[in-house]
Amino acid sequence: MQTCPFSTNPKADILKEVFNAFRSENISTGAYFSKPDWHNENYWDPYFPPFDRNVNYDPSLYPEKWQKYVNFTHNQILEILTNYGKVDILWLDGGWVKKRDLQNIKENYASKFEENESKNGFIKHRVVDQDPKMDELVVKARQKQPGLIVVDRAVHGKNQNYLTPENRVPEKTLPYPWESCITSGGGWSYTPDAKYMTGRQGIHMLIDVVAKGGNLLLNIAPSPEGEWRQGAYDLLVAYADWMKVNSTAIYDTKPIAPYKEENICMTQNKAGNVFLFYLAKDGEDKIPSVVTVKSISPKEGTKITMLGSKTSLKWTKEAKGFKVVIPESLRKNLPSKEAWTLKIEAINK
Repeated sequence: MQTCPFSTNPKADILKEVFNAFRSENISTGAYFSKPDWHNENYWDPYFPPFDRNVNYDPSLYPEKWQKYVNFTHNQILEILTNYGKVDILWLDGGWVKKRDLQNIKENYASKFEENESKNGFIKHRVVDQDPKMDELVVKARQKQPGLIVVDRAVHGKNQNYLTPENRVPEKTLPYPWESCITSGGGWSYTPDAKYMTGRQGIHMLIDVVAKGGNLLLNIAPSPEGEWRQGAYDLLVAYADWMKVNSTAIYDTKPIAPYKEENICMTQNKAGNVFLFYLAKDGEDKIPSVVTVKSISPKEGTKITMLGSKTSLKWTKEAKGFKVVIPESLRKNLPSKEAWTLKIEAINK
């Protein structure tokens, strides 16, 4: 806004600066957009009291007002997709802003009353048909950005190109593309004195997500001054150090059954190489001298190494699986911390 003192700053267009910073590092760009806008008079009309997070009037009684809000939303999103170069992902939050039929409304209210333990009739959020005409928007969006990935979050259907389990990692692989969105410390927005996950926790979470076929979206919220707590920097440094050694077992890989055996996770690449991540147990600062895996069987004569080391590791076949010996010289000079990756050139299918 021109009334804001920052408006005269050469970097006043913050979205442009963020996108350019990501592109300069060859990182894809994604635009987050919240469908509900409580500052807009056509979503929260000042004439009506706000009841909850939903629109505070009945769109069916005021269709022209609601259409103004739909137009506003479409124009905002299309501006992002027009003026800022290539955008790879459109990530839409506020899943309750969606089209609903009467059956859906009845079912949602029934489930809300079942969940109401106090049985006093209080419902935290109403269920309102508030159609943002997403099908129309996505067509227009892809005319601006061909190949755009759209995530109409928590709205089942063709405009939810991947699912987003929030602040949790699924127990097993899922039969569709997914991404866990996780807060690294505090909440989604800045939290004073937030306690961040440790490097070990963060690395283990990344491995767990990738081994199950997912992607990890990690949230770190800046302060009003644009700064992070030290714990956030420590976490990212731990990730960076670990990825320098182990990234080939993360990028361009896919799950392989059984995905995890005790504290060992697994991935595979297109060449047929299999990667075993040994996740450090409590109190461990190095990988054991012998690692046994029951669910994978390397091909006879195949080579096994640890990422970050050129040492060929000795291994022997077991009745179930195999065991590999980690020499003391390598254990005293491990290439990474918190988790160590064994690369198997080929396995028996």
